[in-house]
Amino acid sequence: MSEDNSVDLDTFDAEKEMMEALAQEAAAKSESSVQTSVQPSAQTASSSAISDSVGSQDSNLDRILDIPLVLSAQLGNTRMLIKDLLQLGPGSIVELDKLAGEPLEVLVNERLVARGEVVMVNEKFGIRLTDVIRPTERVKKLHS
Repeated sequence: MSEDNSVDLDTFDAEKEMMEALAQEAAAKSESSVQTSVQPSAQTASSSAISDSVGSQDSNLDRILDIPLVLSAQLGNTRMLIKDLLQLGPGSIVELDKLAGEPLEVLVNERLVARGEVVMVNEKFGIRLTDVIRPTERVKKLHS
């Protein structure tokens, strides 16, 4: 990124930036909790260092707050042959691998972030989240 905060969207990896910011935030939180529990008397001496660290965390998070992401809801999957796909038309039924009533998956940039159920809100479909994947689990899946 350049100093004028412009972003080349063709080469920008939003997921990587988001995960780096989350990792930095988690590292700073664990660092401050270790300092608080191990050296409570040294806390006043290092409070300016911690506040500087928190300030840099905020600027790191501010860099990614306006990044557009693709959020999608997935009801289920199926595999089919091309000849079967070409025969689909209005009224065709495609059987999915999920049972009725099972939670759908909420994906951000094709990565699972939550599960939920379909609801109606003012004559529009919505999703009530029932389970949100923890950020640490999402980061682990990126590295595996």
